[in-house]
Amino acid sequence: MKNRRVTRALAVAAVAFVALAPMAGAHVTVNPKEAVKGGYAGLAFRVPNERDDSGTTSLEVNMPEDTPITSVRVKPLPGWTYEVEMRTLDEPIERHGSEVTEVVSKITWTGGTINPGEYEDFEVSAGPLPEDADQILFPAIQTYASGEVVRWIDEPAPEGEEEPERPAPVLTLVDAEDEGGSDSAASADGESAGGLSVENTASQDDVDSANTLATVGVVVGIIGLLVAVFAVIKGRRAA
Repeated sequence: MKNRRVTRALAVAAVAFVALAPMAGAHVTVNPKEAVKGGYAGLAFRVPNERDDSGTTSLEVNMPEDTPITSVRVKPLPGWTYEVEMRTLDEPIERHGSEVTEVVSKITWTGGTINPGEYEDFEVSAGPLPEDADQILFPAIQTYASGEVVRWIDEPAPEGEEEPERPAPVLTLVDAEDEGGSDSAASADGESAGGLSVENTASQDDVDSANTLATVGVVVGIIGLLVAVFAVIKGRRAA
């Protein structure tokens, strides 16, 4: 009977730690995961805090260099300030009948804090997205109050291979006919008609659910470990 109690307790703890595993593998992502080639999109860079003893105090997101995006607008985030850095193009790009010689190089958010166990979304509107690429990367740098810097800059691995340790946020680009709907259609002024798209909202809900499950996993794991320790101590006393 004693061994059976211990086994049950350890099994509960093991299940909890399995539920907690997704949190340990969390990384900076961009939502939605897909957008239409040549269109405009509302993008949210989701940043989870992965440390138990330090908060995230800065996020730097770099725009793609090979496929410059001529229009990038930042949505203000309460508690945070942002700085936009520009770069000069080697060759001007024509947009709406005029030449664009400078584009956004990177955006850096500071001033706020993402505490342990929390996440934050940093939103921008960007476009037009490239028409001759299947995906674009947004290398990101996450800084903690402790001074630790985590560089999410690795290119994604080919299909079937192991994901790199620090993958950069990736936006997959699809043809308009592959979308099968009008949610991603641009308005007359070139901006997304409804801000962040329906696909983005769904994606965020999915991540919220994952975060909730991970939190439950933490609680269950602690309870399981306490039960296991109590069962072992009680068994030793009985012996």
